[in-house]
Amino acid sequence: MKKWFWGLMTGMALMSLLLVLASIVGWYLQQRPPQVSPNTFLVLEISGELPEQNPPDLAGQLLGGDGPMTFVPLLQNIEKAGADSRIAGLLLKPSGVRAGWAKLEQLRSALEQFRRRGKKIIAVLSQGGTREYFLASAADQVALSPVGVLDLKGMRAEVMFFKDSLGKLGIQADLEHIGRYKNLSDQFTENQMSDAFREATTSMLDSIYGHFLETVAAARHTSAEEIQGRFEQNGPFEAERALEAGLVDVLSYEDQVWEQLEKEAQGMKPKKMAMREYRRVPRSEVGLRGDERIALVYAVGNITQGEDEFDPVFGGKTMGSETMASVLKTVADDESIKGVVVRIDSGGGDAFASDEIWRSMMLLRQKKPLVISMSDLAASGGYYMAATGDPIVAERGTLTGSIGIVYGKLNLKGFYDKVGVRKEVIRRGPFAAMDSDYGPYNPEERQRVRALMNDFYQKFLAKVAEARKMSPEAVDRIAQGRVWTGEQARENGLVDEIGGLDTALEILKKKAGIPPDARVNLVEYPRRKSLFELLLSRARGDEGNGSTALSVWVGAVSPWTRVSPWKWMEQYFPSPVWARMPYTFDFR
Repeated sequence: MKKWFWGLMTGMALMSLLLVLASIVGWYLQQRPPQVSPNTFLVLEISGELPEQNPPDLAGQLLGGDGPMTFVPLLQNIEKAGADSRIAGLLLKPSGVRAGWAKLEQLRSALEQFRRRGKKIIAVLSQGGTREYFLASAADQVALSPVGVLDLKGMRAEVMFFKDSLGKLGIQADLEHIGRYKNLSDQFTENQMSDAFREATTSMLDSIYGHFLETVAAARHTSAEEIQGRFEQNGPFEAERALEAGLVDVLSYEDQVWEQLEKEAQGMKPKKMAMREYRRVPRSEVGLRGDERIALVYAVGNITQGEDEFDPVFGGKTMGSETMASVLKTVADDESIKGVVVRIDSGGGDAFASDEIWRSMMLLRQKKPLVISMSDLAASGGYYMAATGDPIVAERGTLTGSIGIVYGKLNLKGFYDKVGVRKEVIRRGPFAAMDSDYGPYNPEERQRVRALMNDFYQKFLAKVAEARKMSPEAVDRIAQGRVWTGEQARENGLVDEIGGLDTALEILKKKAGIPPDARVNLVEYPRRKSLFELLLSRARGDEGNGSTALSVWVGAVSPWTRVSPWKWMEQYFPSPVWARMPYTFDFR
């Protein structure tokens, strides 16, 4: 019996050792740079949201994967391919793209720069809407599947309203806002757009749609008016009509596109390589290694107090004020860092957390040259933190501004009544129950709420006024909670330059005294947690655990949150004061 037992244990030990060795060998092979042959075409599949940061991925790291490619590394890999003499071109395959228009503009600009290096781009579409076609129009040739569809028929804006759905649950959103256009509260207290909400949304739609038309019209060698007429009068387009309308160049399957490339190769047979494989090629291999270290700090997600957490509602992560303060201090104290770009992709959140991050930004700028780079969103609390007085760079399609305040709570008394729950409230002080979810504000409480809101709003205006060298009155005229596109924000003095990360780096080099043609080494913060750190965090219960505090945005009930079942709807609202643009803006 003992012999059998020890034999079993020895076998298990050997099996475990073999698994560990196999994992080590697999990891080593994954880290080795691939061999790139001359005349290689990279296959670049673009889909999803193209996040600035990935949330912590314990499973992915356990399996040894690199994780999905985030946005800035994608841009860097396109730049690297442009400088690599072995790369002949790109097969661009956009499908199911959900990224915002600012990211799409910067990605399209990177593709155009790739072409200017003498490289070829062929876009291969099976079907596509405005986002996919916007990217494809940067190619030398657009190929559409013979059974494909171009869903081009104009552009629309969609905004959701939740008043009736909350009412069915017996829930009332008791919200106050400052700013005629601060329309976040309208989504929960109204059934349709107010005149101000409609005005602002229409203006943003016209700005984004106008730039889309101008861009694709130039690519197809026609006028914006002509291309608009084709879309709105004749779309959507089945394959033959898309070809007749001059929107695509050829009707071909991907294998037919590849056969054509082989015919054009003139003896040097082209090779394929996926971009996810090519990303392991070091930049130094193509002469792009930088000497000066520049910090790229990601400020991404809904703004909360405390540490970064997983956001179960919107996906990705939240932006915790404590995490940001720690990261910004680390960067400020690192003598090897010559300058900082803070990359914002946030629609705001908790107002007090936004102010804490703003303070950390102000302390950082005392030690390092600083430039702000706005991604898809940098609105409300996301703009608040950018009001440091340093240069702000945004894309035309960035959604920014939304300088205003919302204060409120969910009145759950009707919900409690529906499920048979009753509360009794004992208080000491006339305003002690002001934030209770068991009833609306009374007139005295509402007056106090408005006074608190006005105080925060005036301080918000003052910070922006000082940063932008304007009077508070001038800021108030363009504030009022209104969301602007990046192009509109520049016209109103809220941003300095239109451009992407490359523009921000050019400005930062000048501020930091770095030669304009010098290569720089981007150091990303917050750094990705190691596998050991993720396991330790899970063991302590740090990752993904929501807070029951009403002042912290959590998201929604999920297996990871520790909240009372009667409080789950409150997770949709940071409280009591927040600076947040409206949710569910979608221009498509």
